[in-house]
Amino acid sequence: MRQLFDVADTTQTELLCVGAVLLRGFARTLGVALLDGVREVVEQAPLRQMITPGGLRMSVAMTNCGSLGWVSDRAGYRYAALDPASGLRWPAMPAAFAALARNAAEPAGFANFNPDVCLINRYEAGTRLSLHQDRDERDYEQPIVSVSLGVGAMFLFGGLRRSDRTARLRLEHGDVVVWGGPARLRYHGVLPLEAGSHPLTGPQRFNLTFRKAK
Repeated sequence: MRQLFDVADTTQTELLCVGAVLLRGFARTLGVALLDGVREVVEQAPLRQMITPGGLRMSVAMTNCGSLGWVSDRAGYRYAALDPASGLRWPAMPAAFAALARNAAEPAGFANFNPDVCLINRYEAGTRLSLHQDRDERDYEQPIVSVSLGVGAMFLFGGLRRSDRTARLRLEHGDVVVWGGPARLRYHGVLPLEAGSHPLTGPQRFNLTFRKAK
């Protein structure tokens, strides 16, 4: 825990809007521990490219850990207690994950955040995440905590309508974005990942997205 407080002390905080902050470098020194956790989860619940309700295959590969997992198929977007690929419960959320999410949410104004889902996304060169809202959770006051690991990416942060102007934020290894409350339903996405390399992840980017679903 002391290491987490040390990280917070060196963080550069950028206010994006009411209810949303960018914590630059918040998780930088925790990269090895977090990526070890990613590998543990992936060994139990492999990454996969899910199908959208419209029948398209997502370019980003993903998996989950926690008491619930976010899934997508022709039946729709939803949370499920069991991994549909194996029929087993999702892997437990590593302790380092939950601690980081709680500590990142607090300076953003969301004390006592207790996520029950961590969605793990893996980006490779050319993959992207379309502009969207996260609407499958019950309590929109609870924040989203998004952690970037590995190759840098261009994050889009928009308004409450898809047509609203978006800000482009360059996210590097260890950056954390937190949004909730009045900002909770803002549209967001990721531009196609440019080719690059990082000492810990090679040509890939990993994103950990923490949510309170129930």
